[in-house]
Amino acid sequence: MGKRILNIVSSGWRATLEEQDDTIVWLTHAMRGADARVAVLLQENAVGYAIRAQDASGLAFGARRQTNPPRLADDLAKLIAKEVRVYYVGEDAAERGIEAPELIEGVEPVERTKLPRLFAEFDRVLRW
Repeated sequence: MGKRILNIVSSGWRATLEEQDDTIVWLTHAMRGADARVAVLLQENAVGYAIRAQDASGLAFGARRQTNPPRLADDLAKLIAKEVRVYYVGEDAAERGIEAPELIEGVEPVERTKLPRLFAEFDRVLRW
């Protein structure tokens, strides 16, 4: 079996205007497609990725309209469907006023104090 990898995403919405997705979420899809044993941890602002009702359609910057908006919650749901575990830091969500019922099905909360235990389950922990 290959090494287990945890991808930590903490900087939310980076490159989503240009790429229509989060680079690391996309990379995780590719890694899983190559049979990697991978998981994702959302922390800090990136916990917002898991909000079910987010909708960036209509997003515009001046005259430039985003015609293919990011659908990060859908991207995460597809990861979960591929048996990729997706965690989020519960305290980060609470600090941002995000409650568990607002999140997509299958994301798993983890307390900050439990992060070392989570990290110990993986051979590689990568923070992006």
